[in-house]
Amino acid sequence: MIEAVGVVVPARDEELLLPGCLEALGRARSALWSRFPVRVHVVVVLDRCSDGSADAVTRLPGAVAVSIDAGNVGRARAVGADRVTRLEHGTRPSRVWLATTDADSIVPEDWLEWQVELARSGATAVVGTVAVADWSGHQPEVREHWTASYVAQDRHPHVHGANLGCTLEAYHRAGGFRPLSGDEDVALVAALGTHGVVRTAAIPVRTSSRVAPRAAGGFGDHLRRLEESLTTPGGRPQLAAGAGCPNVENLR
Repeated sequence: MIEAVGVVVPARDEELLLPGCLEALGRARSALWSRFPVRVHVVVVLDRCSDGSADAVTRLPGAVAVSIDAGNVGRARAVGADRVTRLEHGTRPSRVWLATTDADSIVPEDWLEWQVELARSGATAVVGTVAVADWSGHQPEVREHWTASYVAQDRHPHVHGANLGCTLEAYHRAGGFRPLSGDEDVALVAALGTHGVVRTAAIPVRTSSRVAPRAAGGFGDHLRRLEESLTTPGGRPQLAAGAGCPNVENLR
């Protein structure tokens, strides 16, 4: 039985997109509370932010801001997870659900509700999909290729830090997020193994397709390299590691 949920959001100069992310998390939190009386912690890790991102965090009641100077998304997610661990130090780790998303992403209203429901059914981790909110700034070929190649269905092969969750027990058993500048989500899912891991397309998170990505090896970087490969003579599109990881199978 899940007693608490912690949501970790790494952010680096995200004052423009973070408010939308937090508004969506507020709706997801309310939807969760309407079904399950659990504690919910939203932890925003401000990594080398020099803009108004900290002010945006205050717009979501109860959200916690943690400032670090790492310039490393893996470290940022780990710091957020550590804060959730401390906030729920008296709760069994198997009863704490740790979810992660990104500051440039919009979760659906039933995002937390769906993950907790899966956890109640025996899942120890949930790996979700993403949908691109706006293709502005990219060539039409990029959208066409990505849409045609992306597997938006259950048992999908993708891993996205913008749509990921697991029990705190499973997280610590897997060694947590490694201090990687990219693919920290892929490394965690690989370390989780296969037992209890559910891959679902039922709760896609809308994410940014911006042309100036924050993290090397992340989704934005994957789209940038995809565009380069499509516009370079003889180029060959390749999936970034974070866009697909065939090591974990859906239980459903």
